[in-house]
Amino acid sequence: MRYRFSRAVLAAGVAFLATVPAHATDLEVTHWWTSGGEAAAVAEFAKAFDATGNKWVDGAIAGSGDTARPVMISRITGGDPMGATQFNHGRQAEELVQEGLMRDFTELAAKENWTGLINPPTLLQNCTLDGKIYCVPVNIHSWQWIWLSNKAFADAGVPVPKNWDEFVAAGPALEKAGKIPLAMGKQAWQQSGALNVLMAAIVGPETFLKVYKDKSADVAGGPEIAKVFKAADDARKLAAKSNVQNWNEATAMVIGGQAGGQIMGDWAQGEFQVAGQVAGKDYTCLPGLGLNAVIATGGDAFYFPKLDDPEKSKAQEALASVLMSKEAQVAFNLKKGSLPVRGDVDLTTANDCMKKGLEILAAGKTMQWTDELISPDTTQQMNDLMSEFFSTPSLTAEAAQARFAEIIGAAD
Repeated sequence: MRYRFSRAVLAAGVAFLATVPAHATDLEVTHWWTSGGEAAAVAEFAKAFDATGNKWVDGAIAGSGDTARPVMISRITGGDPMGATQFNHGRQAEELVQEGLMRDFTELAAKENWTGLINPPTLLQNCTLDGKIYCVPVNIHSWQWIWLSNKAFADAGVPVPKNWDEFVAAGPALEKAGKIPLAMGKQAWQQSGALNVLMAAIVGPETFLKVYKDKSADVAGGPEIAKVFKAADDARKLAAKSNVQNWNEATAMVIGGQAGGQIMGDWAQGEFQVAGQVAGKDYTCLPGLGLNAVIATGGDAFYFPKLDDPEKSKAQEALASVLMSKEAQVAFNLKKGSLPVRGDVDLTTANDCMKKGLEILAAGKTMQWTDELISPDTTQQMNDLMSEFFSTPSLTAEAAQARFAEIIGAAD
């Protein structure tokens, strides 16, 4: 469902804010970064903010963004706002901004020249509504990767695949060796994410945008997307015995050599790093599934609810500035596995997989992603469909595609 806010709720929120006692420079920051790699990364932001004399009060919410976002939104609309909160930049906080609940950082952005620093420009555009800037993008996270266990393929006696087609072909050998070919958590966002990664890889950005940007039901129901649903059917067969829930549990299967690979965003790199694994030696990464080396310029951003507390408001500005600083950008993104939003930072210490992403970004092979193109309501419908598809073998690829085309035709 979409998040609609009544005037009564907003009025209650304003009344509550007036009674909140000030805690000077303590600033609660909510996010859903709770895996090992994520926790190591967010600690870099906290350390940099604390160095300003303020205090980062960590408000991590266990689970995925799908779990955390309703909690965050409920707090903001219910009169219990945090100092700052993570969202994916795009449309997730659109209605909160429209209702006047979020701070405008246009002045700070102009003072610090964010327009000149942030690359690509779409990152800042995704924080902009009616010409005003309402969030601070902190990374470029791309979904379009498959992570492969070199050990699993060595145990199976087959070469590490160079693309998705070779990966599918290696499935029987992996199963014979006692491996799960494709590790995948049983959460809807992971399953719909896999479909979208397959779409970008198999039919390319142009067709992807015809579906999600132009909302073409004809394309969504056509022969090109039929290839994508055929690949999704292959993926669910390869993942049939993957009995984990969370994405990082699936990543751990790849790290341990119990699974051949995982379709997951570049945030998986943080887990490999925490485990002491080396890109190119212990694991292999294929951007665009080895078929179409493009990355989406989605990612994470921080939004700042309006607070009726001058000290906390100053702390919000200090945090926004820290998030955009060179030092924090490098420290955070090296541990997160994502790319920095600043185009002027030194990443010579990046690992092989991050360097692949940087090369793709430098070549301009980027695309918009679903967070930017469809509403939370449409996203939820997609998640529900793909959850059913991956858990119901009797739901054919053809029937699922027909329902997918209906969702796209009605999308906003």
